Amino acid sequence: MGSQTQPKILVVDLCNENLKPGTSTWISTCNEIRQAMEDTGCFEAIYNKIPLEIHNEIFKAADELFDLPIETKMQNTSDKPYHEYFGQYTGIPLYESLAIDDPTNLTATQSFTDRMWPNGNPPFCESVHSFAKIIVEVDQLVMRMIMESYGIEKYYDSHIETSNYLLRFFKYRKPEINEHNVGLYPHTDKNMVSIIHQNHINGLQIKAKDGEWIDLEPSPSSFVIMAADGLLAWSNGRIRSCEHQVIINAYETRYSMGLFSFNRGIVHIPEEFVDELHPLRYRPFDIYEFLRFHDSDEGKKTDGSITSFCGI
Repeated sequence: MGSQTQPKILVVDLCNENLKPGTSTWISTCNEIRQAMEDTGCFEAIYNKIPLEIHNEIFKAADELFDLPIETKMQNTSDKPYHEYFGQYTGIPLYESLAIDDPTNLTATQSFTDRMWPNGNPPFCESVHSFAKIIVEVDQLVMRMIMESYGIEKYYDSHIETSNYLLRFFKYRKPEINEHNVGLYPHTDKNMVSIIHQNHINGLQIKAKDGEWIDLEPSPSSFVIMAADGLLAWSNGRIRSCEHQVIINAYETRYSMGLFSFNRGIVHIPEEFVDELHPLRYRPFDIYEFLRFHDSDEGKKTDGSITSFCGI
């Protein structure tokens, strides 16, 4: 019997000099990304426009942020579900995170910085704002390529005009002796697209179609792109919402950054996704109302899924 190798996810170089709209490389790469999103809801994007200096600065900033007193971090509040500080949970003791809503808006990033450091912290604010602009570029490029692969690029401009972003800092401390190593339990995200960038400590796993967990080992110049529940509904079920978890097997702290995209207003399912083989499966939906549903008593009585919320 031959040795079994673990399945891998698609790796795409988004900075390939031949990757220009309209070229054969562009068209084939768009189709590869589409196939990956339909099969696993996930792929790894190499994007060397993020300088190593910014990569190092952003995780230095994360370390500085998580070193603040809990009382300070708990001031990271929001009226939107899942946009605030998370941590100190007995069920997932390794996990802690904070979030900045609208991070490409310098005023919003400055407001978060001032709340955490009343005396100011300009290097933190500058690093985070620079990083956020780069990762948003990745999100917009990926959505353009997905839409072009389906032949629905006419919706791209309106999609970008209504896009909102949340930037989240994640910390997973190393487990203590006899402590379980689960950083986050298996789940799918409740937004549109999630993009993860990590330090040198691995731990993110995604679930393949056959149920096997795939360990991801992205490079310092890579992002992990994952489809979330909103993209599943928007695509009328064509795209797979990526189930993932975090398992910490290292003896160092894992830091990662996550960009989560949302759309303001009502998200409509493009008519091009509906035909005899693919009858309409989802009603138009508000992604923020879906967040509230998932966080509500009503949502908790069901499975809290996008199908429970707006499925037909």
